[in-house]
Amino acid sequence: QVQLVESGGGLVQAGDSLRLSCAASAGTFSQYTMGWFRQAPGKEREFVSAISWSGTTTRYADFAKGRFTISRDNAKNTVDLQMDSLKSEDTAVYYCARGRVLLTTTLGDFSSWGQGTQVTVSS
Repeated sequence: QVQLVESGGGLVQAGDSLRLSCAASAGTFSQYTMGWFRQAPGKEREFVSAISWSGTTTRYADFAKGRFTISRDNAKNTVDLQMDSLKSEDTAVYYCARGRVLLTTTLGDFSSWGQGTQVTVSS
């Protein structure tokens, strides 16, 4: 079972940027889709972004398009989420997750999860 550890969360003001990073334990990281999800208080966990095993294909939730950028480094077993132009509604715990071999955005297809990192955006 791969272990995932997120970092980079914090408290920022609206309009600021944050870069989240997820480090995976050694293993078959490079063979799987990696994704980011988020969960705000009182809400369901929702998809943010995903990236294919090769890094050549990405998917974004509508709210993330144009503001967030996902990337991965298979040599370092890391996947990052660059978040720009942050809004107060982006406040949530952000989770890194490992999905299937084929690119997917479905929460149920992600079987390994990190502990999450808090992002708070003040308006």
